[in-house]
Amino acid sequence: MQARKESVGRAMRLACGGHLPFALLFVVVLMVSMAGAQQDVNLPVTSEAAKATQPGMGPYVADVIGNDVYIRSGAGTNFYHCGKLYKGDRVQVIKTQQGWSCIAPPPGCFSWIAMQYVSINLDNPTMGIVTGPNVGVYAGSDYVEPMHSVSKQVVLDRGQNVRLLSEEKDDYYKIAPPEGAYLWVSSQFLQPVQLAVSPVPVEMKPATETAPQAPTAQVVTRTDSELLDEYYAVSKLVKEERKKAVAEQDYAAIKEKLGKLAGNDKSRRAARYAGFTLKQVERFELACTVAKEIKLQSQELKKTTEKIGEARAARLAQISDMGRFAVIGKLESSSLYASTPAGLAKRYRVLDESGKTICYVSPTGAAAGKDLTGLIGRKVGLVGDIQPHEATARAFITFTEIVPMD
Repeated sequence: MQARKESVGRAMRLACGGHLPFALLFVVVLMVSMAGAQQDVNLPVTSEAAKATQPGMGPYVADVIGNDVYIRSGAGTNFYHCGKLYKGDRVQVIKTQQGWSCIAPPPGCFSWIAMQYVSINLDNPTMGIVTGPNVGVYAGSDYVEPMHSVSKQVVLDRGQNVRLLSEEKDDYYKIAPPEGAYLWVSSQFLQPVQLAVSPVPVEMKPATETAPQAPTAQVVTRTDSELLDEYYAVSKLVKEERKKAVAEQDYAAIKEKLGKLAGNDKSRRAARYAGFTLKQVERFELACTVAKEIKLQSQELKKTTEKIGEARAARLAQISDMGRFAVIGKLESSSLYASTPAGLAKRYRVLDESGKTICYVSPTGAAAGKDLTGLIGRKVGLVGDIQPHEATARAFITFTEIVPMD
């Protein structure tokens, strides 16, 4: 303004050097133009949305006009991202500065707080009580470890409450963002919502009689945070079911709940977590099925073994006089007597349970003409005469009767 006054003074002095009427006219024109410029600077802002977009103004509601818009822990791309917004989402803007909007954390966002400064409320395990002074709360992200989440959102004092989100990691509790814990979004992706226009009065006319209409069903829309809480509750049911015996585990109801969450597009995180857990549950069910099949096979094997034992016992019971056998053991061919001279009966050997040779044997009499091929490798009892066999320093038995013992 001072510069403008000096310019006017110089103009008047120059004009006075010439013709005075021309100088007066020049001054009048200059003052009119200055008045017009001053009036343009102070024109009132007619749009409430435009007011809200001025730096530092707020709070106001804004719609997201882009997809995959990062929510960041601070006002700048150098801050880590804490989630994403999509076209059509609506946020509460607290303030703006240098192209960035400070927003209230949207559903699904969370914060971290050190476990050592929080005591669980025994009356309500979903709530925690801060036990220390000046305890920092940090912006949480699924892509940054708690110990590396360095963007401090707010400081809490002893006695303040926080809401726990059923998850802990690296000595930190995941909590719902407390009051004053804000996040940031680039303002270029936000469009302020126009304020509602006052309704125009409408003349009321007498209502005509119409047929009663059935009440419309109310659609309940759950928030992202509520869907995440539901997922954590179902996940807890999975852990409880896993503690049961394999034969008692039943995941039918749990799979139904996880399937609904996985197909719900209102919460991308809850849907993603539910889909992953659903695959785990399917593997658990497969393991249960295999375990049940193995148990059934074991039961069938046990029954078969019992039947074999009963049949063997019955077979042995039919042999009234065990003392009449010269030897009992497994019958095998003899490699020592592989080539038998003409006119002599073929020779065999009898093994004990450890596989050692007890003696050598040869059929005679009624047993000489029998085909013993089917008895090779089986336990048998031989009735016959025992003779010493000097060549092998073992006994040699000529048997007239052979009885299967297995």
